[in-house]
Amino acid sequence: MVDYSQLPNQKILCVDMKSFYASCAAVMMDLDPLECYLAVVGDTERQGSVVLAASPKLKKEFGIKTGSRLFEIPNDPRIIVVNPKMKTFLNISTEITKLFNRYVPKDDIHVYSVDESFLRVDAVEKLWGDALTVAKKIKNDIYSEFGLTCTIGIGPNMLMSKLCLDLEAKTKGIAEWTYDDVSTKLWQVSPLSDMWGIGSRTERTLNRMGIRTVGQLANYPLNLLEKKFGVMGSQLYYHAWGIDMSDIRAPIQQTQISFGKSQILMRDYPDPEEVKHVILEMCEEVARRSRSAHKAARTISLGVGYSKDEYGGGFHRSKTIDIPTNITMEIYKVCLELFEKFYVQKTVRQISIALSNMVDDDCMQLDLFYVEREKKNKLGYVMDQIRNKYGSDAILRAVSYTNAGTSRHRGKLVGGHKG
Repeated sequence: MVDYSQLPNQKILCVDMKSFYASCAAVMMDLDPLECYLAVVGDTERQGSVVLAASPKLKKEFGIKTGSRLFEIPNDPRIIVVNPKMKTFLNISTEITKLFNRYVPKDDIHVYSVDESFLRVDAVEKLWGDALTVAKKIKNDIYSEFGLTCTIGIGPNMLMSKLCLDLEAKTKGIAEWTYDDVSTKLWQVSPLSDMWGIGSRTERTLNRMGIRTVGQLANYPLNLLEKKFGVMGSQLYYHAWGIDMSDIRAPIQQTQISFGKSQILMRDYPDPEEVKHVILEMCEEVARRSRSAHKAARTISLGVGYSKDEYGGGFHRSKTIDIPTNITMEIYKVCLELFEKFYVQKTVRQISIALSNMVDDDCMQLDLFYVEREKKNKLGYVMDQIRNKYGSDAILRAVSYTNAGTSRHRGKLVGGHKG
């Protein structure tokens, strides 16, 4: 049994904006976010475009949700389909964070995503009232000032507030869980994928071990979970008991162990030469990110996903090199080697590139047989300076001006979508 009296017992709010992008778009069109049928898609001109957000009624009555495709939306006159206005959405998110700051200090706010935040309200209860009262005030303020609806989970730590949000508050509006609710509410959760932090693959593995509820997970031998999952087994076990030692005030780690870029292509790419053009563009981008942190990579990874029309599939392979690098063409050379070795003649729809096993840039070695290496390294930094000053499309490689190139289009986007 766990002695909860020895654990942190705070008052943490997890605030989630309901269908944020869709709700913002609805309010901007003088529509009621809870009553209209509205979808925000990446690009209304492309039938394969992804749905970024759907209003609650569109989700409930038509089954359209985030990740659906434009062609899946029924041809119904009640349904409105719009492009995202990412700059506006991000501005609204920033203003909502400022609203939180009226109630709690900045150090007690953790912005988890554009539409979800954690707030610690222990220190302000004498000023504003208990956690439930503060939650109601925030919910009312957001609605009266922005016309948006939010749901709020309250818990003794960040994990419990998030679980309360997902498992109860999203249907009630506001809910609060304490450690007393672990055995009566959390342990009843099934399927396991309904619990935050457990994906479908982990769920299948746990099911094969005879674990189908969170309660069964909490009462499974810890040493066997650690043997099966490693460190993650310990996390699964303690999360099933509602234990989370995260500190909302802890500074965000500045170190980054990898740099990556993943892209779902705007169309199918049946020609491998065109795929290579996109790979080169993406190598440029991840190399630039690496240089911005003055890091160089020893391990380079390439992932390729095939079109659903050809039953999907793909590959993800890595290669560790002797001399770390952040030079675009050196990274591209490795990716090209991986592509030519593992690619089969299929249509490509997704590409990902990652740099890992990072070292400081000053650890990059010179090569007696490659006298131009230092010059190319410096050239990369000069190009980055120009792009930082004049925009990412100030200098582009020739492949970006071919039909296969995507950089010119993506350079006009905000967060990967229309501004």
